[in-house]
Amino acid sequence: MTADGTERFDLTRLLAERGGERYDLHARHLNHQLPRMLRTIGFDKVYERAEGAYFWDAEGRDYLDMLAGFGVMGLGRHHPVVRKALHDVLDASLADLTRFDCPPLPGLLAERLLSYTPYLDRVFFGNSGTEAVETALKFARYATGRPRVLYCAHAFHGLTVGSLSVNGENGFRDGFAPLLPDTPVPLGDLDALERELRRGDVAGLIVEPVQGKGVHEAPPGYLRAAQDLLHRHKALLIADEVQTGIGRTGAFYAHQHEPGVEPDLVCVAKALSGGYVPVGATLGKDWIFKKVYSSMDRVLVHSASFGSNAQAMAAGLAVLAVMEDEGIVANARTTGELLRSRLAALVDKYELLHDVRGRGLMVGIEFGRPRSLGLRGRWTMLQAARKGLFAQMVVVPLLQKHRILTQVSGDEVEVIKLIPPLIIGEREVDRFVTAFTAVMDEAHNGGSLMWDFGRNLVKQAMTR
Repeated sequence: MTADGTERFDLTRLLAERGGERYDLHARHLNHQLPRMLRTIGFDKVYERAEGAYFWDAEGRDYLDMLAGFGVMGLGRHHPVVRKALHDVLDASLADLTRFDCPPLPGLLAERLLSYTPYLDRVFFGNSGTEAVETALKFARYATGRPRVLYCAHAFHGLTVGSLSVNGENGFRDGFAPLLPDTPVPLGDLDALERELRRGDVAGLIVEPVQGKGVHEAPPGYLRAAQDLLHRHKALLIADEVQTGIGRTGAFYAHQHEPGVEPDLVCVAKALSGGYVPVGATLGKDWIFKKVYSSMDRVLVHSASFGSNAQAMAAGLAVLAVMEDEGIVANARTTGELLRSRLAALVDKYELLHDVRGRGLMVGIEFGRPRSLGLRGRWTMLQAARKGLFAQMVVVPLLQKHRILTQVSGDEVEVIKLIPPLIIGEREVDRFVTAFTAVMDEAHNGGSLMWDFGRNLVKQAMTR
């Protein structure tokens, strides 16, 4: 207590007094480029609260979230079941993270997770997707005794040094070498995979069943054929389901869309957290874990200080309960089909719109060079400055005019990626398609505000 009888720390009062400084605080003390970027594209909003698939600003206006915190908010924000589980675990005052006992919650969550993958046996709990990938890379290299891991071109597996070594985007890798021994292969190219495997030093292939950058799905039959090739050469298949797992694609895991695919290691995170407590998990086969943890001397050879903490485990258990009780996977499948079909019907209407693809509620909207002369001139202007600017031109009015938050799928990619909360339904699909149609109408009719913003983006790109 302070001298006047008030609590020394009062979070509500702190936010009321200093919440308005949020962008200045970031500029001074955190990544100074973030507020600069947000102000440049007009994304410097102030959101006061959130629930489900919506945010609200101070004026009470709602914003539809089609980004879900890069996939973290699979159940939307502040799901009541997850909130209650966290209140319950805090109120229980558990003896958490003693490091020298076996608490029940990690075992219970592992049991529930493994029930979705009868071909996997054990789980390591960490704190993030990139940590789940790091674990898989370490386990694959140790279990096989080989140093090199293959990954697919344009892949994204995280930004720590190990996961960066299997990241297919040079913009993330530049300046951080040397990395781990690694080799990219094109997604779907079995011949390239086999050529690398013949060298005899490959521990495994890590692959996203649906790539986040550009929303490209592995070709039909590729994962099963790759698995067979890998096993023939004593290497492992690692499925990175950090974004695609936990129902995102209309199956519990995206690799389960293809019969017979049984990865040796599976990485999950994001939606397992319920949007509250960071959690990552690496699921694997019994023999791999037993090789890594081969004796009592090696009991802590791979561990995480905050791994398996009670709050994260409680959140994960609550998420899986909600997934089953509310039919979340089925909703992702049916709502995703509705969203894709409504958007795909617009491809023939708009010459700037080239493709709509994806699985479940992971949807890519791709733009491309138009046919008509007037539009082609504007398109060429944008492309000459920086590829990807048109997609950014679409994202901005979706937020500014229609209060819908989306994202460009990657650097220099003319694709918008939609990864909304898995709880959305027909109402949200209607709102998004109506807004997207209005933005496309403006772009094709030469709307001055939109193309003026495009010219501003060109100036920014030229300045960089």
